[in-house]
Amino acid sequence: MNLDIEKNSITPVITKDGTFTMHSSLFDECYHSVTDGALSESLQKHIIPAFSLLPELEEINILDICFGLGYNTLATLYYIKKEKIDKKINIFSPEIDKALIESLKDFEYPKEFEEFKDIILKLVEDKRYKDDKISIELYIGDARDMLKQLIEKEIKIDIVYQDAFSPKKNPTLWTQEYFADIKALSKKHTIITTYSSATPVRMGMYINGFNIYKSPSLDVRVGTIASLSELPLESVDMEHKIKVNPNAKALRDSN
Repeated sequence: MNLDIEKNSITPVITKDGTFTMHSSLFDECYHSVTDGALSESLQKHIIPAFSLLPELEEINILDICFGLGYNTLATLYYIKKEKIDKKINIFSPEIDKALIESLKDFEYPKEFEEFKDIILKLVEDKRYKDDKISIELYIGDARDMLKQLIEKEIKIDIVYQDAFSPKKNPTLWTQEYFADIKALSKKHTIITTYSSATPVRMGMYINGFNIYKSPSLDVRVGTIASLSELPLESVDMEHKIKVNPNAKALRDSN
């Protein structure tokens, strides 16, 4: 998929919970659900479900696909501080739009993120941040390339925030082959969270051996949670879906 990222322009949009997102002209989509709310979506579709389902670990590796405005990464920092989670957290996040990252120093973040302003500025400047508990690495470029590099380094991921632009707008980050790379980075307990409930997306994960579940219904629209492990959630019967819809297929790199 060829993208002229330099032609991307972004404009602020207020969301339901009073927090701001941006609209991308290149993808013709907002970075967050306007009806769910930018902060609410990050916390309730990604951070809270992932941390509630994860086993007890001393160190947690998180893959944030993609960094965008940084909500999922910053909401993670907000959540672990609020819940007094004393863990070492390593976040890896690709972002193809360098100009977007540079614009974040002036973005109007919610008050919940005010204490992380120094982290935001450090990421804008150096594309990385590190202290005794938190490590964040931004990869400026194609997310698929970053996955290959993580695989080569034999890094394993505990949580994947699958939060790219929609399959219709950015299909290369939702294909069967893409999820094969995600599996290569996964442990048995790895939790994948995503806002998408589209059958081709779920098929791409299911074909790669992931169990598919409906995300907990909080105050946002239901998405999908996937794991190689069995989880205490409402499962999606993918075999039944295939039986009643033989044409159900995963997205493929080839098409």
